[in-house]
Amino acid sequence: MTINFLWFLGIIIIWIGINAFGSSRISSNYHVKAFCSNPLETEKKIALTFDDGPSIYTLEVLELLKKYNAKATFFCIGKNIETHPEILQKVIDEGHLVGNHSYSHSKFFDFYNSDKIREELQKTDALLEKFTSKKINFFRPPYGVTTPSIRRALKVTGHKTIGWNIRSLDGGTTDVELILNRIKKRVSPGGIVLLHDTGEHSVLVLEQFLQFLQQNNYEVVSIEELLNLNAYEIGRG
Repeated sequence: MTINFLWFLGIIIIWIGINAFGSSRISSNYHVKAFCSNPLETEKKIALTFDDGPSIYTLEVLELLKKYNAKATFFCIGKNIETHPEILQKVIDEGHLVGNHSYSHSKFFDFYNSDKIREELQKTDALLEKFTSKKINFFRPPYGVTTPSIRRALKVTGHKTIGWNIRSLDGGTTDVELILNRIKKRVSPGGIVLLHDTGEHSVLVLEQFLQFLQQNNYEVVSIEELLNLNAYEIGRG
């Protein structure tokens, strides 16, 4: 009896571990298919993505992108769009793409049920579509965590999930040299870089990273071009 219970307990622990790993690692495609890079890309093309804006630092990011003739994709939080609508307008006016990063970016987002997640996505889409006049097709889950509830919500909203394969960790440290070295050694054709447009340290990293990419003949393109996907749609089937 005790042996059977221990076997059962062991199986439960393993199952929880597998689920936790699959949920927290967006590239695992465990719950949701995510586009994290283009492994078929042979040319020196790479995509930059920025999470959690718009913020006052987004303006500095835009200046650097213009200076280096680079296009990026900004995954925006709905409540921040409401705070900085003029900055979002500038992002779009300068030819960058925007995607959905939830409305609240709550630390409890991955515990929400599918209806609440769907409501957050649709609310943020509505805010973004005031500026794009088109349906938003790209979504990046907060913290890169996916769940069955997110999967069910996405079946309704129709978003494509965008991940990354080059994580800067600039959301957890402000050490510019550490962040820069981390992303530089991971650069390869078809890669997707995750940065944030919410802190001065990320701006400093970006300038040096853009210099590095230029020196190594990399072209910075949008997610849409890198993955051959449509960022916006007139409607969803």
